[in-house]
Amino acid sequence: MGETEIVIEPGHQDIVMTRVFDAPRDAVFRALTDPDLLAQWWGPKEYRTVVEHLDARPGGSWRMIHQGDQGDEYAFRGIFHDVAAPERMVQTFEYEGMPGHVSLETAVLEEAEGAKTRYVATSVFQSVADRDAMTESGMEEGARESMDRLAALVEKS
Repeated sequence: MGETEIVIEPGHQDIVMTRVFDAPRDAVFRALTDPDLLAQWWGPKEYRTVVEHLDARPGGSWRMIHQGDQGDEYAFRGIFHDVAAPERMVQTFEYEGMPGHVSLETAVLEEAEGAKTRYVATSVFQSVADRDAMTESGMEEGARESMDRLAALVEKS
């Protein structure tokens, strides 16, 4: 299994995450846009992910909820701005616990040698402070775990 590279440069408003999956681009794109598949890998494994809705088309929206064993819930939502299967998605991301702090996320899927897929996700925040708050929330650990879970899902088929 490959490693997830996360670049968080001081003073910048973005986070860039890169991962090479040993799976075809169509399979990775499907796992990003199919609610049943997304629920299997998105977020930390100690939470159950409920995909309330996911309409992966320009102008479509999405909302997901992490549910913990103790009844704790964390909801996230966004709007799709561009969806070009299987190579790109642009969407907003907002944690409902911090309303108004919206990032713009662009995921690009490139074909790599040997039927692999290079995934590059760039999240641009409204400010350096917003970006720093996201990184301080433990996002990096959660993102790595999600990417590992996504790899396990798409690389087994």
